[in-house]
Formats: sequence, C-alpha cells, structure tokens
Amino acid sequence: MSDKNSLKLFEDKKIRAEWDDQVEKWWFSVVDICAVLTDSDYQAARKYWKVLKGRIAAEGSELVTNCYQLKMLAPDGKMRETDVMDAEQILRLIQSIPSKKAEPFKMWLAKVGNERINAAIDPELSIAQAMQDYRRLGYSENWINQRIKSIEVRKALTDEWDKSGVEQGKEYASLTDLMTRTWSGLSIKEYKRHKGLKKENLRDNMTNTELVLNMLAEVAATDISIERKPEGFDESAKVAREGAKAAKVAREQIEKSTGKPAVSKLNAKELGNRRIAESQITIDTVETEEGGGE
Repeated sequence: MSDKNSLKLFEDKKIRAEWDDQVEKWWFSVVDICAVLTDSDYQAARKYWKVLKGRIAAEGSELVTNCYQLKMLAPDGKMRETDVMDAEQILRLIQSIPSKKAEPFKMWLAKVGNERINAAIDPELSIAQAMQDYRRLGYSENWINQRIKSIEVRKALTDEWDKSGVEQGKEYASLTDLMTRTWSGLSIKEYKRHKGLKKENLRDNMTNTELVLNMLAEVAATDISIERKPEGFDESAKVAREGAKAAKVAREQIEKSTGKPAVSKLNAKELGNRRIAESQITIDTVETEEGGGE
C-alpha cells in the first residue's frame, strides 16, 4: 500500500480513502460510506455497519469475507484499523443499504475513480480538484491560492531533498521540523498545540501570513540547495536552516511593524468563523448605506 491517504467529499461529508499504486484503485472507509448513505454520525454508522456486516455474512456473501482493513485516521485523532472496500465492492454494498442517496453516490464513486486516472495524465486536474475541495470547506479564494502555491513550493524543495539523498519519512519530517522551528520559533508539535490541533494538517490551519512565511523558508532553502548541491541529510539540514532563517528575519520584521505575533493561534475553524463575521459586517454596512439613501 502507498501512503496516499485522502479525504474525499460527498455533499460536504468526509470519506476517508487510500490510493493503492500497485493495483491502481481507491480503498474507501466502509463506516464513512454508511454514514453518508444513512445520514448518520460516525458512532451510529459504526453500529449500523456492525449489524449489516453480520447480516451480510449470515447470507453467505463473499463481500464481508473479502473486506480488507487499513489504518486510517479516526475522529479521535488516532490511526485505527477500519474496514475498507474498493469501488466494485462498494457498489455491491449499496444494494444492501436502502438510501435515497444511492444513485448520486454511485455517480460520485465513478467520478472519483476517473479523477485519479485523469490527474495522473494531467496534474493540473488534481490541483483544480484540491481548490474545489477547499472552497467547499469554506476557505477564501486568497487563502486557497496561497495554499496551492505552497504545495508547488514544497514539491520543489522535496525534489531537492531527493537529489541530495534525503530519505522520505523520518528524515523529511526532521528537516521540516527544523525549518519550522527556525522561522517560527516553534516545533511542529508545539505549533499544532499553539493552534489547538491534534492530527490535523498544520498548513491547512495557517493564516495567509503564516503560509507566505513558510513558503519563503522553503523557496530560500530550495534556491540554496540548487546552488550548493548538498549531499546527504547533514548537509541538507544546514541548507534547510539557512533558508528558514530568511523567513525568520521576515517574521521578526512583520512583528516589529505590526506589533502582533505573526504566528497565530487561529485554526481553520476559527478562520472560517472570522470570514463569515467579516462578510456579515460588509453586508450590514451595505444595507445601512442603502437604507440611508432612501
């Protein structure tokens, strides 16, 4: 299995999925699909699947027998074993669940599969899908543009790490943590705690300013790496630290000019609430001005 874990959205409900490179297909969380089709929460969906699973097994169906388990991020923030099925199995499962969402879900399932195949041919399609998903989650267009750009910047840096012989996984994580500590003054663990996060993606919870500073650190490190051509983890760590120092200088200047910390406690949910409030203020202001002109 690859570690291409993803959250797919169906009518604003999240479905955990994992792409398998070897067989080129998605594995979907059965509990999440039960939650969608029965319009219930996670715990109710777990109970529903437990009962349905027993009934299907009693009928002698191979659907349950061929059901795999993968570790996926659970709502409590921990990686837990969960039942998964591929698209073909999911279509068979839907026949056992009376739901008005069955047909729309079948169309969605086909669309997800095609998106993955098309994205492999044209990477721009996967970027377009990411932008659409962020819009559904309530992010502003300005933030989305910054976030997509940050993905491109990150890819350029990891390409340099690959060339230098840095190993994916632990060494990638160590360099990322080193850079974050250097420019922000916080380790990734401390940064997440600062924002009240657990397993959530840190970058998805950064403000525009934080995203830009993080990108500056990675762009600088990439440029330095291209010139110096470091070899191995230790040399790449020196480059990473030096690149992050550029972002640290920028952060300190911003804080000096604004009198506020550049590293915010706001997370995605709070940023979304703030945007809603700001939009309401704008609407109220317009209505007041229009009313005053009558």
